[in-house]
Amino acid sequence: MFPSILVVDDEASILQSLSGILSDEGFEVLTASNGYEALKILDSEAPDLVLLDIWMPGIDGIETLKEIKKGHPTVQVIIITGHGTVETAVKATKLGAFDLIEKPLSIDKVIVTINNALNFRRLEEENRYLRKKTLEKHSISGDSEPTQALKKQIAIAAPTDSWILITGENGTGKELVARTIHQLSDRSDQPLIDVNCAAIPDELIESELFGHEKNAVRGSSTKKRGKFELANSGTIFLDEIGDMSLKTQAKILRALQEQKFQRVGGSRVLNVDVRVVAASNKNLAEEIEKGTFREDLYYRINVIPIEVPPLRHRWEDIPLLAEAFLDHYSQQSQSPRKKITDAALDLLKQYPWPGNVRELKNLIERLAIMIEGDCIDAPDLPAPYTPDNTHKNPAWEGQMFSISSLKEAKRLFEKEFLRRKLLEYNHNITHTAKAIGVERSYLHKKIKNLNALDQA
Repeated sequence: MFPSILVVDDEASILQSLSGILSDEGFEVLTASNGYEALKILDSEAPDLVLLDIWMPGIDGIETLKEIKKGHPTVQVIIITGHGTVETAVKATKLGAFDLIEKPLSIDKVIVTINNALNFRRLEEENRYLRKKTLEKHSISGDSEPTQALKKQIAIAAPTDSWILITGENGTGKELVARTIHQLSDRSDQPLIDVNCAAIPDELIESELFGHEKNAVRGSSTKKRGKFELANSGTIFLDEIGDMSLKTQAKILRALQEQKFQRVGGSRVLNVDVRVVAASNKNLAEEIEKGTFREDLYYRINVIPIEVPPLRHRWEDIPLLAEAFLDHYSQQSQSPRKKITDAALDLLKQYPWPGNVRELKNLIERLAIMIEGDCIDAPDLPAPYTPDNTHKNPAWEGQMFSISSLKEAKRLFEKEFLRRKLLEYNHNITHTAKAIGVERSYLHKKIKNLNALDQA
């Protein structure tokens, strides 16, 4: 996978010589003889970097630079000029140019500057991603035994180049685990590209993953680089991989096996070197039994399995997480930081948290906004986080005191017990069955029989 460079100069000899040299260095090269042409190419081809001459007919390099930064702020621009002055360099830098190179050009300096600019762009992309995920860094904070075990797994797996499958319920922080693995790996200075497989329509996911050539996809008249191409030399994170169609799974399996692919509508074979980290909130072994997930793809990605524990299994971390979320909201809103009492925290520890860390974060933010005082106490907690609402079932309690037979009492007790356990495990039959020590099929049958008795 090679970065693309747009060379803009009104001298044909410069375009020709730079095109040949940069192509030999492995770059994809585009050329333009003036600013207008350059801006059109930027819109259609989306190059990674622009080598831009200052003195050109029509709009000059400075005006072209302004337009580039207005429409394509992340594209790196290197100014080349035969009339370099301190004033020009300062002006170009203020407008967002990465560097300025004087003619006659030193090829070695051009190559070094290009590589520096591309590395700088990569770091900028990483920093944007990290800023976006600032809050999520708290998701695996904590000293509980499950959290410490998770951190140990990450520390062991991250420095290797092995592929990893992360499993866990929604809201547990699987994406954070993937990012942490990347940051601790030997590929940390390369891109981490995430793909939400559940959010992309099936008809577009192939284009998202592998890219497409001009006019190869309806509604797009430009070339597009796919996620695999963007992740070259780095890590690709396939989130919710269990939601991919079987057709897409077959295509991605081939790309993973061969480490090469073609853009949609293209004939050129592109080689890629990526580390794959996948995640799913589904039990992929069960999905294989259902026929909705390929067994060969499962074994390809499941080299190192990592399971992220739900919040109810690491309840000791709740006070630390709550404090971290209060800190974040205070900084974000520039408002006084609220405190939370031990009594409120004790209630939060008793709640089963079907929405996991994400649910806790949302609750803390809501309380920080809605509570008028400077302290969040137990009475401030809304349903279902209070003891009167967390587990009680008034209808069941009324029935228990109205029945007359032991058989009926046993049935009601079983039903209420299963209701509470299913709530605790977010209605996951497999996890609930494991927790109460029965087979999954038995639990299914028991629930069905109890419901049938209610309807009889």
